[in-house]
This record gives sequence, structure tokens and C-alpha cells, in this order.
Amino acid sequence: MAPSFSSLRMIILGAPGSGKGTLISRCQAAFPIRTVGVGDLLRAQIVQKTALGAQAEGFMKRGALLPDEVILQLVEKELSVLEGKHWVLDGYPRNGSQARSLDSLLQSRGVGLNLILNLVVPDSVILDRIENRWIHAPSGRVYNHTFNPPKVQGRDDVTGESLTKRPDDDVNIFGKRLKDFHKENKTLLEHYAGSKVGGLERVLTFTGNTTDEIWPHVKETVKGRIEELKGQHS
Repeated sequence: MAPSFSSLRMIILGAPGSGKGTLISRCQAAFPIRTVGVGDLLRAQIVQKTALGAQAEGFMKRGALLPDEVILQLVEKELSVLEGKHWVLDGYPRNGSQARSLDSLLQSRGVGLNLILNLVVPDSVILDRIENRWIHAPSGRVYNHTFNPPKVQGRDDVTGESLTKRPDDDVNIFGKRLKDFHKENKTLLEHYAGSKVGGLERVLTFTGNTTDEIWPHVKETVKGRIEELKGQHS
């Protein structure tokens, strides 16, 4: 069965710490889009102290990535309940091999990706963010002492519980992750390069130092793509 593109199926490419999570939250607030966040799924497993969570934590502390088959299982389960809905996949795929696996999974369901946002933020900006980032692990809420501080230092705004650092929020570990990201992201961009759906470019790049700088362009793009898809299939 040929893929259907009547609903928005989007991925966001961008280095860890580039602001993907914030942009996705804003997309959710502005549009009827559901999110499948691989990082959030993995962190939930860590907090719940599952076997997968223990495995994930070990990889994260070493600045390494989980095996592809583990991530694909998580993704497949989440996407199975979102057929016919707008969604954005965050944190997967990370390389060309994973992209091909995702293509096969979606095609088996008669759907396909129709928007790929590529975020470009300087590494120096990202490393500064990481040094100042703290999280509320149970909820996934993220704070930054530079531009998004908690109301009470060291405490979550909603629950008042203590904030913590992610296991991999270390500049040295993160520097290694950034190098790995750039290498793998190149294979992703090569995989998706020049691809179109309905005459529309699938890959669009947004460059900037801050989320506030990038967001207006992302918002306009997502709004336009949803309207275009609706018009094509009305």
C-alpha cells in the first residue's frame, strides 16, 4: 500500500542541547501535534528502575547510544496509537541505518515522513546551556540557570522537589556526544537529501543561537505544512 501523507509526520534533527524539546513543546501548544520523545521514554525507564532503564543509564553515563533494536521497539509501540494523527518524533532516527529502519516501519503501516526540521546551533552555545541545565526527573521539566531558572533555586516550580543533573550533562561527556552527533547526522541528511512529498521539500534547515530566534520560523513552517496537507487531501 502506498504511503499516505494526509497527516503531519515530522522529525526534528538537531544536536543534543540544541533546543529540540522546547520547540516541540511550543509546537504542541500551537498545533494538534502529539510527541514521541525517545529521550523522555528512556528517562522514564531510568526513573522507574526497569531493566531497560539500568541498561540505558549505563550507556548514557559513558556518552554512548543504545542499540538500534531497543530504540525501534520503543518507537514502534508509541507510534502504533497515533495512526491518522499529527505527530513529531524527537530523538530518533540518529543515523542513516535508523532512518532506513524507520522508513520500513512507517511504510509497513502505509504512511511516511512528510516534514524534517534540521536545527543548526553552534556547539559553543550548546555546551554553555549544558553547564547550566537542571531537570525535574519525574516530570521531565527542564530549567536553565541562564535563561529559564526555577523560581526557587534547586527546586521544581510545580512540586517543590529537588532538581538534579542528567547523568550525561557533563561538558566532557557532552563534547564527545556532539562529535558523534555531527558524524551521524551527516548520514541522516544524506539519506533525506532532495526528497519531496507532494512537490514539497521534506528537509528544511533553521539556524540560530536561541530557541526564541528559531521558533517563529518553525511555527510558520509547521502551520503552512499542515495547511498544505489539509488542502491536498480535502
